[in-house]
Amino acid sequence: MTDLRLAIWDVDGTLVDSRETIHNVMVEAFRQSGLVPPEYDDTRRIVGLSLHEACAQLAPGASVDEIERLVTDYRNTWVRARARPDFKQPLYDGALETLEALRDEGWLIAMATGKTRAGIASLFKLHQLEHFFDTIWCADDGPGKPHPHMVLQAMDALGMEPDASLMIGDAIHDIAMGRAAGVRSLGVSWGFGAAHELEEAGAHEVHHEFRTLRESVMNFRSVAAGGQQGA
Repeated sequence: MTDLRLAIWDVDGTLVDSRETIHNVMVEAFRQSGLVPPEYDDTRRIVGLSLHEACAQLAPGASVDEIERLVTDYRNTWVRARARPDFKQPLYDGALETLEALRDEGWLIAMATGKTRAGIASLFKLHQLEHFFDTIWCADDGPGKPHPHMVLQAMDALGMEPDASLMIGDAIHDIAMGRAAGVRSLGVSWGFGAAHELEEAGAHEVHHEFRTLRESVMNFRSVAAGGQQGA
């Protein structure tokens, strides 16, 4: 049995603290579209969904044309935001160290994100993370979260099975995606999803700091290699 293991990572709210930026961009897009902007508690619940679905949930009374305009305004607002000299999306404390530890231990690492390719390129300009990822799947590649497509594609691209793979994310959509793909799904409480929401979504574990997350992931490697994968 191979000892290879795969860690599949969400980005926004998991590795990168983009909470303020995403909400501010969404508020500005709503204003440009002439719609009432959402509260942060509403915005956080749609992060990870496809942009059309997210906008439709935030503006349930909007017409198809209004949703299309909102999507366009959101994308354009993001372009302007990324071009500002003060634009920032900091890594969470412990994120870089965890990716380095996984790479040092021989893990395969994948990305499954609601970002577009343009958004990922912007991320890699801010943070030199590209070399950590063996495969990257995003909003441009097919069905978005909570559909299992991105996790299934990541495993297929690297020749990995569900019992040797982990999904790590901060939103209920990450957990639902991982569970639908049949992989152990770990939630983190420092992003967009509340701990109790992640538990209710079916997270196998919920972590409140990178230290315990890192310990759990490393332990999964040992347990799974011994054929004792937990439910």
